[in-house]
Amino acid sequence: GLAGDRYAAKAGTFTPRSGTAGGYDLTLIQAEVLDALTLPGGRRLAYAQARRNLVTRGIDLQNLPAGTRLEIGKAALEITKDCEPCAFIEALRPGLRAKMVRRRGMLARVVRSGEIRVGDAIIVARAGT
Repeated sequence: GLAGDRYAAKAGTFTPRSGTAGGYDLTLIQAEVLDALTLPGGRRLAYAQARRNLVTRGIDLQNLPAGTRLEIGKAALEITKDCEPCAFIEALRPGLRAKMVRRRGMLARVVRSGEIRVGDAIIVARAGT
């Protein structure tokens, strides 16, 4: 995960306890999804409130298959699966879970560690490349 994140410290809710499973290193969500989202009462959800590690723009994350590699800054990630909304996000923001189905973002594992900065380009390579 990202330096300082609970998953980097192996303390995240979904951190594999056995050390054999993975794919929960980082979470990504599209800025466009968050920009279009309206909460009950017309409120907006700030990017930081989405509880994702990286907010992207200009890339259709939800249609990237598992195994797709992303190069961001000096880091390389591999998409592992869809990140569906859970009961926890509903408890934080009532009404949000239903609005986020198939729009919550993607989970990824870190293939190569490296610095990521705001504004870094995202290079998409299909699975196996």
